[in-house]
Amino acid sequence: MIPHLDLRLVNAPYSGELEAAARRVLSSGWFVLGEEVAAFEQEFAAYCGTAHCLGVGNGMDALTLILKAYEFPAESEVIVPAFGYIATVLAVVNAGLVPVLVEPDETTYNPDPGRVAARISSRTRAILTVHLYGKCSDTTALGALARAHGLKLIEDAAQAHGAVFGEKKAGNLADAAAWSFYPTKNLGALGDGGAITTSDDALAERLRYLRNYGSLRKYHNDFAGVNSRLDEVQAAFLRVKLPYLDTENKRRRHVAHRFLTEIINPNLTLPNAVTAERDAWHLFVVRHPQRAFFQEFLLKKSIQTQIHYPVPCHRQPALRSLNLGEFPLTERLHEQVLSLPLNPTLTDEQIDYLIETVNRG
Repeated sequence: MIPHLDLRLVNAPYSGELEAAARRVLSSGWFVLGEEVAAFEQEFAAYCGTAHCLGVGNGMDALTLILKAYEFPAESEVIVPAFGYIATVLAVVNAGLVPVLVEPDETTYNPDPGRVAARISSRTRAILTVHLYGKCSDTTALGALARAHGLKLIEDAAQAHGAVFGEKKAGNLADAAAWSFYPTKNLGALGDGGAITTSDDALAERLRYLRNYGSLRKYHNDFAGVNSRLDEVQAAFLRVKLPYLDTENKRRRHVAHRFLTEIINPNLTLPNAVTAERDAWHLFVVRHPQRAFFQEFLLKKSIQTQIHYPVPCHRQPALRSLNLGEFPLTERLHEQVLSLPLNPTLTDEQIDYLIETVNRG
């Protein structure tokens, strides 16, 4: 069986370093907002090219905290993608704001700037874009829209560790960016974790308060904050894995290149290849008009796939009361997408077999 992703294999090359990192934290006796978090924040900010990085509990907290830190008026609107994972929309809701969904560009799956422009109203305060599957959104066009209307542009970079757009890395393409270090990510912790990157000094200062009960001095609380802090053990693990991120992404790009050039199946729609050498390739997502049949065929051939994501946000029971609207393109994409295995642990023999089998499907 070729698994979609085996985290034991992903982390195995670093097991000795990870164990040493855990022992280092254990022997320090300091487990929350200590030297490991501070060091990782410096290292990840430098990697992204931003002035600040703030470690938080997870990726959705990162999005929610950014939105809260801007102190938008109640019921302000935030434009978000209709196509993607529910966490982005939930962050807007949890910040007390109103999500306004937009259909994607059918070739990139990222927000279509033209459709975004059509949804801007007098109540809009921010555009929250997602670099879906590891491909950066068109932040040039979205940034121009944001500036023209006096809006904030926020990146959900949870799937884009190491992705590049123009001359900059993801996380340094907007006013602020939210990151997830969930174990399956290109830069994954061994548990939950997240971060915010920004070069806005004032925003970073406020976020330092908000993630820690609204306090920078113990028992003195200046704001109504929350408890969302990247812990020392996960920060230490991330410090081990960060130096290997570009090497792993290079392998991902190699696998993606082979898939893009060697998969020839008339029933499949392959990912857009225009920016292939700059994408992070968190996922390799194809479309098939008879997805269930194709997925079952691959499983019988010992290839495990996943669906990212089976239910669109506007159809989720949790969001039904918001009356988000109708999004036919999003629904069609959700019915067709299928993620093939793509990760740095795939061997050349497995890649050969994947291509051969997919071409026969």
